Amino acid sequence: MKILVTGGTGFIGSHTVVELISAGHEVEILDNLSNSKESVLDAISKLTGVSPKFYKADILDKARLTEIFSGTKYDVVIHFAGLKAVAESVEQPLKYYENNVEGTINLLNAMLNTGVDNIIFSSSATVYGDPGVTAYTEDLPTGQNITSPYGKTKYMIEEILKDIAMSKPEFSATILRYFNPVGAHPSGFIGEDPNGRPNNLMPIIMKVAQGEYPELSIYGDDYPTSDGTCIRDYIHVVDLAKGHLAALQHIKPGISVYNLGSGKGTSVLEMVAAFEKASGKKLPYKIVGRRTGDLPEMHAIPEKAFRELGWKTELTIDDAMRDTINYLRALA
Repeated sequence: MKILVTGGTGFIGSHTVVELISAGHEVEILDNLSNSKESVLDAISKLTGVSPKFYKADILDKARLTEIFSGTKYDVVIHFAGLKAVAESVEQPLKYYENNVEGTINLLNAMLNTGVDNIIFSSSATVYGDPGVTAYTEDLPTGQNITSPYGKTKYMIEEILKDIAMSKPEFSATILRYFNPVGAHPSGFIGEDPNGRPNNLMPIIMKVAQGEYPELSIYGDDYPTSDGTCIRDYIHVVDLAKGHLAALQHIKPGISVYNLGSGKGTSVLEMVAAFEKASGKKLPYKIVGRRTGDLPEMHAIPEKAFRELGWKTELTIDDAMRDTINYLRALA
């Protein structure tokens, strides 16, 4: 297939591009490089032997999107492009609504105006809000008690996709709700290297390990969990990328929704211990107060993805730590 990947130089996007090219698909990338680096394109080329066509463009630029879509016909768009820092979204909600929601509307208009009816959308488990359970299935209600504008933008985009599918029987939207991606490509060529101050656990651990930060702040150790720290479902980014490949092979008209997670929960302290085991070094940390909106525990029930897509995770937290350390050594 001919595929446009928006946000294709980002953490998840770049790994997905590698899997798509390796599977024989023709890939083009659109990215404004606001949270990634152009050098990722060289890494993709080294890993695959292919240099995908790259558009440095923003999904807020309607004219540029029209130009790109009028110049070629895509079979599918895989849509990663979007702002994703939860704390920043609380501080700057309009920035997130404009970029994520308006930008996606621009993208969808460009698609539909040129007869592109298939999209795979990068969503998030945040759309579930606080459902009152720790194990998440796709049939849980969404849109309730979402604690950040970031999460609300993902929910709004899902609703937009559902409305388009209601109006256009031929339209296909596969919604992939991610849990907590970690790790890096085993080659060490690509990994998570966000611009600015990261918000997610693993890139902060990486910066502590590199000496950029003095210590890791753990937000609360008094939750009702095995060790008092929050438990999340961490999924290796290569497994996550392969989930997009599986979704691509099962495109059908209408809306399809899948959780992409490991189905297992790992606490913050367990993540620290796994990193220390893989690196052979102690990771300095301190316990600080809880963050507003953090849930004690959550993990995916990924059975639907296995049943319908034939997809399941194959890599472990230990694999993710090993590959992260390989990537850190490559950065050094």
